[in-house]
Amino acid sequence: MSNPFCHIELHANNVETAKSFYSSLFNWKLNDMQICDDHTYTIIDVGEGTGGGMLTNPIPDAPSHWLSYVQVENLAASTEKAKSLGATIIQEPTEVPNFGSLSVISDPTGATLGLWQPLG
Repeated sequence: MSNPFCHIELHANNVETAKSFYSSLFNWKLNDMQICDDHTYTIIDVGEGTGGGMLTNPIPDAPSHWLSYVQVENLAASTEKAKSLGATIIQEPTEVPNFGSLSVISDPTGATLGLWQPLG
Protein backbone atom coordinates (compact mmCIF):
# COMPACT_ATOMS: atom_id res chain seq x y z
CA MET A 1 0.00 0.00 0.00
CA SER A 2 1.29 3.44 -0.83
CA ASN A 3 0.71 6.20 1.68
CA PRO A 4 -1.10 9.01 -0.16
CA PHE A 5 -1.99 12.40 1.20
CA CYS A 6 -5.67 11.86 1.93
CA HIS A 7 -7.04 14.90 3.77
CA ILE A 8 -6.04 18.51 4.36
CA GLU A 9 -7.40 20.39 7.35
CA LEU A 10 -7.50 24.06 8.25
CA HIS A 11 -7.17 24.85 11.94
CA ALA A 12 -8.61 28.37 11.85
CA ASN A 13 -8.83 31.01 14.55
CA ASN A 14 -11.94 32.36 12.80
CA VAL A 15 -13.72 29.59 10.92
CA GLU A 16 -16.51 31.81 9.58
CA THR A 17 -14.00 34.20 7.98
CA ALA A 18 -12.06 31.25 6.55
CA LYS A 19 -15.23 29.68 5.14
CA SER A 20 -16.21 32.92 3.44
CA PHE A 21 -12.72 33.47 2.03
CA TYR A 22 -12.11 29.96 0.65
CA SER A 23 -15.60 29.38 -0.70
CA SER A 24 -15.36 32.70 -2.55
CA LEU A 25 -11.79 32.17 -3.75
CA PHE A 26 -12.10 28.56 -4.94
CA ASN A 27 -15.86 27.93 -5.10
CA TRP A 28 -15.46 25.05 -2.66
CA LYS A 29 -18.64 23.47 -1.31
CA LEU A 30 -18.59 23.61 2.48
CA ASN A 31 -20.81 21.41 4.64
CA ASP A 32 -20.99 21.77 8.41
CA MET A 33 -21.41 18.69 10.56
CA GLN A 34 -21.76 18.49 14.31
CA ILE A 35 -19.02 16.55 16.09
CA CYS A 36 -19.52 16.21 19.80
CA ASP A 37 -21.99 18.48 21.50
CA ASP A 38 -20.22 21.79 21.04
CA HIS A 39 -17.94 21.38 18.01
CA THR A 40 -18.66 21.90 14.33
CA TYR A 41 -16.47 20.44 11.59
CA THR A 42 -16.74 21.86 8.10
CA ILE A 43 -16.18 19.37 5.28
CA ILE A 44 -14.47 20.86 2.21
CA ASP A 45 -15.72 19.32 -1.04
CA VAL A 46 -13.29 20.33 -3.78
CA GLY A 47 -14.87 18.16 -6.47
CA GLU A 48 -11.87 16.25 -7.80
CA GLY A 49 -8.74 15.69 -5.76
CA THR A 50 -8.03 15.59 -2.06
CA GLY A 51 -10.68 17.26 0.03
CA GLY A 52 -10.46 18.37 3.58
CA GLY A 53 -12.02 20.13 6.47
CA MET A 54 -12.00 23.17 8.72
CA LEU A 55 -12.34 23.47 12.45
CA THR A 56 -11.65 25.93 15.21
CA ASN A 57 -7.93 25.87 15.98
CA PRO A 58 -7.46 23.36 18.81
CA ILE A 59 -4.16 24.96 19.91
CA PRO A 60 -4.83 28.15 21.90
CA ASP A 61 -2.75 31.15 20.81
CA ALA A 62 -1.32 29.32 17.77
CA PRO A 63 -1.75 30.93 14.35
CA SER A 64 -4.21 29.46 11.88
CA HIS A 65 -2.55 26.74 9.82
CA TRP A 66 -3.13 23.91 7.36
CA LEU A 67 -2.38 20.31 8.41
CA SER A 68 -1.97 17.52 5.84
CA TYR A 69 -2.80 13.90 6.60
CA VAL A 70 -1.21 10.78 5.11
CA GLN A 71 -3.24 7.57 5.03
CA VAL A 72 -1.70 4.61 6.85
CA GLU A 73 -2.71 0.97 7.17
CA ASN A 74 -1.94 0.67 10.89
CA LEU A 75 -2.06 3.94 12.83
CA ALA A 76 -0.54 2.63 16.06
CA ALA A 77 2.38 0.98 14.25
CA SER A 78 3.00 4.00 12.00
CA THR A 79 2.92 6.39 14.96
CA GLU A 80 5.40 4.24 16.87
CA LYS A 81 7.63 3.90 13.80
CA ALA A 82 7.66 7.68 13.38
CA LYS A 83 8.65 8.03 17.04
CA SER A 84 11.47 5.49 16.61
CA LEU A 85 12.75 7.52 13.65
CA GLY A 86 12.95 10.72 15.72
CA ALA A 87 9.45 12.19 15.48
CA THR A 88 7.74 13.87 18.41
CA ILE A 89 4.17 12.71 18.99
CA ILE A 90 1.97 15.80 19.21
CA GLN A 91 -1.32 13.89 19.42
CA GLU A 92 -1.44 10.22 20.32
CA PRO A 93 -3.71 7.98 18.22
CA THR A 94 -7.25 9.24 18.68
CA GLU A 95 -10.50 7.75 17.42
CA VAL A 96 -12.80 9.88 15.28
CA PRO A 97 -16.12 8.07 15.80
CA ASN A 98 -17.66 6.64 12.63
CA PHE A 99 -14.71 7.70 10.45
CA GLY A 100 -11.35 6.35 11.63
CA SER A 101 -8.40 7.35 13.78
CA LEU A 102 -5.66 9.97 13.64
CA SER A 103 -2.40 10.97 15.23
CA VAL A 104 -0.24 14.05 14.72
CA ILE A 105 3.54 13.98 14.64
CA SER A 106 6.35 16.48 14.29
CA ASP A 107 9.18 15.10 12.17
CA PRO A 108 12.85 15.55 13.14
CA THR A 109 12.95 18.83 11.17
CA GLY A 110 9.97 20.24 13.10
CA ALA A 111 7.37 19.83 10.32
CA THR A 112 3.94 18.70 11.50
CA LEU A 113 2.02 15.89 9.77
CA GLY A 114 -1.18 14.02 10.51
CA LEU A 115 -1.50 10.26 10.12
CA TRP A 116 -4.93 8.86 9.27
CA GLN A 117 -6.37 5.34 9.34
CA PRO A 118 -9.92 5.16 7.97
CA LEU A 119 -12.45 2.70 9.34
CA GLY A 120 -12.69 -0.61 7.67
